[in-house]
Amino acid sequence: MATRQELSDFLASAERRAFKHATYAVRDQEAALDIVQDAMLRLADRYADRPPAELPMLFQRILQNLITDHFRRQKVRNFWTTLVSSLQIEDDEGNERDVLETLETEAGGQNESAADSVERSQIVGIIEEEVRRLPARQREAFLLRYWEELDVAETAAVMGCSEGSVKTHCSRATHTLADALRARGITL
Repeated sequence: MATRQELSDFLASAERRAFKHATYAVRDQEAALDIVQDAMLRLADRYADRPPAELPMLFQRILQNLITDHFRRQKVRNFWTTLVSSLQIEDDEGNERDVLETLETEAGGQNESAADSVERSQIVGIIEEEVRRLPARQREAFLLRYWEELDVAETAAVMGCSEGSVKTHCSRATHTLADALRARGITL
């Protein structure tokens, strides 16, 4: 079992190498610093009772998992940012508005043709239908993460499951929705 001093000494010796490793991996010093800090906290919280010889291997595994999580979050964030940002429309004054926020609220402006109004309502209906078709846990995770903008830990607490489960549910939901919308001819 590692003593507090042994754990502290290990973390002090591994900090610089881990930071460089994370910086090279994610190419962002701030994100790398967050990743290393999270890895250190997780090691101290979850594995402080392990023998000192196991600490380097455990720390590397935690660090690698956090780097992978960073890229997964980035991929999902980029996917939804691209998806939603492509749903921008410009009003008469040149201001951009989010289509998802305005699709239902617009009551058919004077410049909107009947075809545009029908198309808009059909797209909203398809999106709502596809979200409703998601399995309950995927739908819950998806809505909490991307519409309520809760982080993974908050979503896990609300759902009463692990953070890994939240990530899995969100990933499956985004892939299912993207495939379903693409299959229905909605390319964003």
